[in-house]
Amino acid sequence: MMGELQYCEILGTRINVTSMDRTLSYLRNHLEELRGNYICVSNVHTTVMAYENEAYRRIQNGGAMALPDGAPLSVYSKKHGFSDAQRVTGPDLMVELLKASKDEGYRHFFYGATDETLQAMKDAIGRDYPGARVVGMYAPPFRPLSPKEDEAVVSLINHAKPDFIWVGLGAPKQEQWMYGHKGQLCGVSVGVGAGFDYLAGDIKRAPGWMQKLCLEWLYRLLQDPRRLWKRYVTTNLKFIKYIRKEQGGRDGREGISE
Repeated sequence: MMGELQYCEILGTRINVTSMDRTLSYLRNHLEELRGNYICVSNVHTTVMAYENEAYRRIQNGGAMALPDGAPLSVYSKKHGFSDAQRVTGPDLMVELLKASKDEGYRHFFYGATDETLQAMKDAIGRDYPGARVVGMYAPPFRPLSPKEDEAVVSLINHAKPDFIWVGLGAPKQEQWMYGHKGQLCGVSVGVGAGFDYLAGDIKRAPGWMQKLCLEWLYRLLQDPRRLWKRYVTTNLKFIKYIRKEQGGRDGREGISE
């Protein structure tokens, strides 16, 4: 499935080495093979969680792709021999595929967020991306679905016949949901975190210069410090710690082998 794409292993998670253009081309050329599978949009937070939790690491590595949404992941790949590694964010990928829908005929289903956010997002898509076909939306309740409810959701999605099922539940819930529904859905699922909120206008994206300097996390932190400070500050420090630990372990093993 991933024969045309390289990956760099970062703390046990296989992060694809790619670019937006290469990703779009891969999805276009392999869409039929990808149906029923899922794509993780990975960042420092999910990579640290996967390092600490073997079950979640299996989920991250169990899909068709794990894209480098977080800039530190593509920077790490560049420093480890993949000079052409670029960042591919979930929100940007969603926008690019919405743009391509007019020519490619892509059909989109959105799962997650609230009814209000979904409606605002649908309005924005109709306004900004003419030709993009939104074939369904569903805002799940803030509780686990019963087996019967889940079966109804699967039926709802498959009846709409989407090519892309955008999942906006936040990590790790969205990856767990996609993993749990692998092989059950007619489209390819993509977890995009706050992508719905960006498109709906509920959250603003960081300026381009901050994205280039790997500071998008800081921009989001300043917008919602109470909810995000622990996630970003603690997780970023853990990422640095674990990378140094892994690097030290490799250096030690290489020294012994010599």
